[in-house]
Amino acid sequence: MVWLSSELMFFAGLFAMYFTIRSVAHPLWTDRTSHLNVPYAAANTAVLVISSVWCQLGVFKAEAGIPSRTGKLLQLGSWGMREWYVLTYIFGAIFVSGQVMEYSNLFAEGISLNSDSYGSMFYLTTGFHGLHVTGGLIAFLLIIGRTFTSRKYTHHQATGAIVTSYYWHFVDVVWIALFATIYLLQ
Repeated sequence: MVWLSSELMFFAGLFAMYFTIRSVAHPLWTDRTSHLNVPYAAANTAVLVISSVWCQLGVFKAEAGIPSRTGKLLQLGSWGMREWYVLTYIFGAIFVSGQVMEYSNLFAEGISLNSDSYGSMFYLTTGFHGLHVTGGLIAFLLIIGRTFTSRKYTHHQATGAIVTSYYWHFVDVVWIALFATIYLLQ
């Protein structure tokens, strides 16, 4: 929790930079935000938010001591923490891929990290968030891998899964704030 608090302060600093630079370069923001594809970003946001639902379903299974499915693959009710976390991982990877695609489109329109203050703040805020999502994806791989290597699923493994979910939910909430700030407030 202390580490998540430090992450919160890090993102608070990014938001402070974003709003400060936006206040002194407002005409630039008016011009540059017209290049944003808000429906695309909203769909990408939905992917990340849905991944948080899958993550929480995995947490419920971890708390119940069910590391992997107890039935057939297509029986969602028999899924364990591993299957829900794999689905969370897939949705998180789709989100990061969507961000890369958006970066590519904006770069083609002349908005880059060094093009102007808008580009700098857009790529810094969303880029650092993307790095955090990638870190979460790595954590999911480690947690999923532990389910294959441990003979008995203990409270210790469940705690790792729960802590990873805290981080994932935190990353989701930060993205919702970034999405509202960058795409909706324009």
